[in-house]
Amino acid sequence: MASGRLPDFVIAGAPKAGTTALHAALTTHPQLYLSPVKEPKYYLTDGRPPSRAGHRGPGDAHSAQEWVWRREDYLALFDDAPAGAVVGESTPFYLYDRAAHARVAADVPDVKIIAVVRDPVDRAWSNWVHLRADGLEPEADFLSAVRREPQRVADGWAPFWHYRGLGRYGEQLRDLYRHVPRERVLVLRYRELVDTPRELLDRVSRFLGVATGLAHTVAPENVKPFVHDTARHRALSALARSGAALGAHVHPRIWRRLSAPLITAMHAGRAPRPTMPVEVRREVLEPLLADIALLEELTGESFADWRRDTGRGHFAARGRTAGSA
Repeated sequence: MASGRLPDFVIAGAPKAGTTALHAALTTHPQLYLSPVKEPKYYLTDGRPPSRAGHRGPGDAHSAQEWVWRREDYLALFDDAPAGAVVGESTPFYLYDRAAHARVAADVPDVKIIAVVRDPVDRAWSNWVHLRADGLEPEADFLSAVRREPQRVADGWAPFWHYRGLGRYGEQLRDLYRHVPRERVLVLRYRELVDTPRELLDRVSRFLGVATGLAHTVAPENVKPFVHDTARHRALSALARSGAALGAHVHPRIWRRLSAPLITAMHAGRAPRPTMPVEVRREVLEPLLADIALLEELTGESFADWRRDTGRGHFAARGRTAGSA
């Protein structure tokens, strides 16, 4: 095995819960070093390229090409870390992937894990908006897409399509604690990252053993626009899915460059995100209630706000609210 530095900590999840914003904020801390490649996904692999059988959804095979699965490539991500820096990386699917729990714990016995959790219905909604905006989600109705999840999982669509599954944080933490002691796992809430970022960053700094008051937030770059279902968007989305399938056979940088005008054209139809109907929220939430109870049992915190008929909105909207408070 190649020798080299391994991360002291990982931001392990959850997708669409502010991990990109947290990663960006922590890179501003002079005593921290985060890998220049966000989401290397190394511990999702066993030292082999990701299996095609688990990447059968639109764009999955193209995305899988970007995984850093060779150990020497992963270790090289930390080559430029200054002496004495606390080193980390962010791959929000580590929390969901049970094999990743075992791999990271075995490879980095003293690893610290940061998990950011978000209202699971809001998270799933944001996940769907993200995939729709880029033309990959073929289902124009959020609830219908959620209902299709079991079949998509069975068909080998990648984890980012697991709308409800990614939000089962109670089960994920329960399984993570079998490999990593609780005192080395920091569970944060998305709402804290948006509403009280300085306090949250100080909490993370203390957890990582670095000075407080040095990290600062960075404007979010991972907020996708809501795009209405129009004939134009359907046509562009079909083209995007076809292109993504072809993109699986070329270098990701080439496909990103070629697809950029198409994505810009799809995003031109952006509109304000509509309010989720109460009956939709209730249906998506109901199978997750037992997991929320488990999360409360594991953390000793209340997540009663997640059981309400209304969510808390997306990052940009919450950020505006916090900024005006």
